[in-house]
Amino acid sequence: MPDKQLQAKDIKDGQAINDLFLVKEMNRGETKAGKPYLSLSLMDASGEIGARVWDNADQLMGQCPVGAIVAVTGQAQAYKGIIQLKIDAIQRVAENEVDPALFVPSTSGDIKLMSKELLKIISGVENPFLKELLLAIFGKKSLMRDFAKAPAAKAMHHAYVGGLLEHTLAVARLAEQVSALYPGMDRSLLISGALLHDIGKLKEFDFSSYPADYSDSGRLMGHMVLGIEMIQEKIDEVAGFPKELAVQLKHLILSHHGRHEFGSPTLPMMTEAFVLNFLDDLDAKVNYMGRLAKQIDGENYQWTDYQRNLERFLFIKGHKSDELNQTNDQETDIDPRQHRLF
Repeated sequence: MPDKQLQAKDIKDGQAINDLFLVKEMNRGETKAGKPYLSLSLMDASGEIGARVWDNADQLMGQCPVGAIVAVTGQAQAYKGIIQLKIDAIQRVAENEVDPALFVPSTSGDIKLMSKELLKIISGVENPFLKELLLAIFGKKSLMRDFAKAPAAKAMHHAYVGGLLEHTLAVARLAEQVSALYPGMDRSLLISGALLHDIGKLKEFDFSSYPADYSDSGRLMGHMVLGIEMIQEKIDEVAGFPKELAVQLKHLILSHHGRHEFGSPTLPMMTEAFVLNFLDDLDAKVNYMGRLAKQIDGENYQWTDYQRNLERFLFIKGHKSDELNQTNDQETDIDPRQHRLF
């Protein structure tokens, strides 16, 4: 059994491969001649790489289901400038024989410290009803445990273990700073919206195996509606929670993507809702561009490939891993086929 020695991000054209990877995606196709083949997306903690199985595809399908860790033998080849693997042999590996952390991208931040900071921000919320609501939600150990492990998205920003906590904390930090600059805003409402805006992702995704995929309710309802349900359930437990305040908080959650075409059932119509939308979008885009920068050789500004989800090329400065913000330095490849940044 080969050890995990090679990182996906370091694979070069022509390199012989004999290593372990996690299967993120697996699809069966057929050539024009009707010969079956497998198209795979393999990953480890450093990123992803595409792969193809051209021979014995049907016989090998059972060895590489999504979520399996596999031993791969083959060769790296460049196709249209993109490195992918031509697999000669692939065999499933028992998960108890390897360390799952080698295959799962994770936040570089300290989850315990980030969790403590999130709770500290809650302690500074002045509105007693919102503070009690936040403590009822985040004070539950099982929820906080899941919240600290969850990614913030399936493929785009903060799409790694701990990403939801990292993103939520970043938006809450920004909310604290902005509310200090504009004292006319409802600080408690804005910070509460920042902390709760993605809470529904705990139900939108199924985290029982990696990579996380959408749950049935996640596909059918989306994280904003699921989040509203979770919040309302706890509001009902807070004695005397003002109905108007509940409506305002839920408005922030339902409008935080900013536009209908981005999934928001309603548009921002309050100052705090506008700000939350901007802060959420800011942190998502900075994280996205930071991950692109990690893929640039050197430390100078360079043009990226066309980014479909942003509908533009980007001029980004490369940087060393230790120059990134401590909660935004996870190296993961970004799939340009994905259009939704949130």
